[in-house]
Amino acid sequence: MIIQCWGARGSIPVSGKEFIHYGGDTTCMEIRSENDDVLIIDAGSGIRNLGQRIITEKKRSTALLLTHVHWDHILGFPFFKPLYQKSHYLEIHGDLSVRKTIMEILGEIMKPPFFPINIDSTKAQIHYQEWDQKSFPVYSFTVEPIPLSHPNHGNGYKIAENGKSFVFLTDNELTYHHKGGRNYEDYLEFSRNADLLIHDAEYTEEEYKKTKTWGHSIYKDALQLALDADVHRLGLFHHHPERSDDDIDRMVLECRDIIKKQNSSLECFAVRQGMEIIL
Repeated sequence: MIIQCWGARGSIPVSGKEFIHYGGDTTCMEIRSENDDVLIIDAGSGIRNLGQRIITEKKRSTALLLTHVHWDHILGFPFFKPLYQKSHYLEIHGDLSVRKTIMEILGEIMKPPFFPINIDSTKAQIHYQEWDQKSFPVYSFTVEPIPLSHPNHGNGYKIAENGKSFVFLTDNELTYHHKGGRNYEDYLEFSRNADLLIHDAEYTEEEYKKTKTWGHSIYKDALQLALDADVHRLGLFHHHPERSDDDIDRMVLECRDIIKKQNSSLECFAVRQGMEIIL
């Protein structure tokens, strides 16, 4: 399993010299299977560059999972170039518990006055696959969803292949229970012994005093979850749009200091755009 980040920023894309290292594009993760199949999580602005690479590689099919449909997680979808290739097959997986299908929601953002090209005018073969079971296969992966603690609902995912597991829990508020979400113990069990956990770490303790209930976690709470769940590696994710490279570096150093004091072997880092992780 090869995991590559195409966007790690939260809320809105950013640019500037203070955001060069960790990048400014919003959420998009690529997971390559042992057979080089492509599974994508979220269609933030980072999916545009991923789409270009898929076109260059002449990939004929991809699969897309969405955590939820807030703007920063879908705004790149209309700019995903494989959508406009007749030879491309795109499978989009959605949750039966939502009121509208994901295809209906994506169709709404791709029509006037929001976008000039209707989703029905795209050339790709788009197949919408709904699920309501505990886990389901995508290529050689086993995908297990878990409801997020986030406004308007959403899902995190555990991706498993060949005995390796990757847990992705962005936009998840660990210390506040949103309707439909789960409690801390559930996320702990879901993440237990994962080879890699990437978790929302948008806020500092000071910021959280004003943003509680907004659906995001304090970075130290994400660290505590990783420690409690005995995961091997933790990636801090969904970086605040005003968080500079230097600020993120300081957060990582603080986390590593806490890990050292607890005599843990946990590896902690901040996810950056362009980063590749092999499991």
